[in-house]
Amino acid sequence: MSQRRRHPLSHPLSESEIAARSQALAQLANGNAITQQREAEREARLSSAFTLFHSTAPATAMPLGGMKILMISDVYYPRVNGVSTSIASFRGALERLGNSVTLICPDYPVGQVDEPGVLRIPSRHVPGDPEDRMMRYRDLLALTPQFADEAFDLIHVHTPFTAHYAGVTLGRRLGLPVVATYHTLFEEYIHHYIRWFPRRWLRFAARRLSAHQCQQLDAVVAPSRAMQQALTHYGVTTPITVVATGLALEAFCHPQGALHEGDFRAHYDLPQEARLLLYVGRAAFEKNIDFLIDMLPKVLAEHPTTRLIITGEGPAHETLVKRAQEMGMADVVLFLGYLDRNGPLQAAYRAADIFVFASRTETQGLVLLEAMALGTPVVSTAMMGTLDILKEGEGCLIAEDNHDDFATKVNRLLSNEILRQQLAERGQAYAASWHEDAKSEELVSLYKKFG
Repeated sequence: MSQRRRHPLSHPLSESEIAARSQALAQLANGNAITQQREAEREARLSSAFTLFHSTAPATAMPLGGMKILMISDVYYPRVNGVSTSIASFRGALERLGNSVTLICPDYPVGQVDEPGVLRIPSRHVPGDPEDRMMRYRDLLALTPQFADEAFDLIHVHTPFTAHYAGVTLGRRLGLPVVATYHTLFEEYIHHYIRWFPRRWLRFAARRLSAHQCQQLDAVVAPSRAMQQALTHYGVTTPITVVATGLALEAFCHPQGALHEGDFRAHYDLPQEARLLLYVGRAAFEKNIDFLIDMLPKVLAEHPTTRLIITGEGPAHETLVKRAQEMGMADVVLFLGYLDRNGPLQAAYRAADIFVFASRTETQGLVLLEAMALGTPVVSTAMMGTLDILKEGEGCLIAEDNHDDFATKVNRLLSNEILRQQLAERGQAYAASWHEDAKSEELVSLYKKFG
């Protein structure tokens, strides 16, 4: 006759075993409680974000015939770069043309200002990048029902990270077309940030990823013909339309801030007789700012009072400062950091004798138009996107991509007051042709192919 098996729990437990099991159960219960708490906090954050979005949304009804556009981006103000500037320009112009634009972007711990029509998604720090934030993908997609209620006509993605994948997923869930602007030629700068891989591998990977992402879209927007050609070369077969970012001429040229040219020189203790060369933009490796520092001695040889002013912040700042110091020009190259666009930046443009620019990978180069709009003549190389903007004599002198020719053009302008004035006048007229309303009408024409 077989013996009845006793259940393991029928064995008496020692005090240590009881204590261990009790601790395990307590940890399990605590873990469940923490999980529930985090879920509750997450839902509260999302609810708060959407409530704030609706509380700041415009109360006026959208004019008849306008479109409802959902934009998604991994960057926006207070993060200052070309993408943020482009989004702000198009949002304002599109709404003036009778459309409604909602922007999804990360929240930032410092400097953030609530804006009508902007929905901030909880975000986290990006390792190795103190400037950017990464939106929480799950938090963004959790708002799908609310987005469905908004009845958008189209999704426009501006960056290839969380924003791209969330935009494609939302488009599929909501049955909406998805277009994206390809703002950045990643193959030309990714090696500056991932130095431990061979450059050719990184270029290959960047091209493959860009092509793959573009193939997931209904349409691609390129800010320049050079970018359109690059994407076509990658093998992208999705239709690509060139729509450059326009310039908010009135708002930019007439800011509310009160800092003027004289105040600018006095504020930074710059001699009145000093000749000022100005660079505006991110202090990033791909901007080729070291080129400007390296060619400066050739300018100083003819114009010893010259100063090179570099505004903006970014990962290359310390490297550039060190380069200027090593060349014995620490007092000649001035790093001013970020300048507010509501007066101080315009004062810098107006105070400068020449705006200098040498980026080899620019997809457009709005700062060139900004300089021209404020009457500052430009000396720049013409490569990639700047080829579409720069026209010799229309506010600028185009230099070759070498120190000798660039410095020669700068010296020529510094020595010729009449030429500087002629370029300043022609540049202002030329910049007016790039008004953001005209560019936004081009974008609306693309949207309506799907609406």
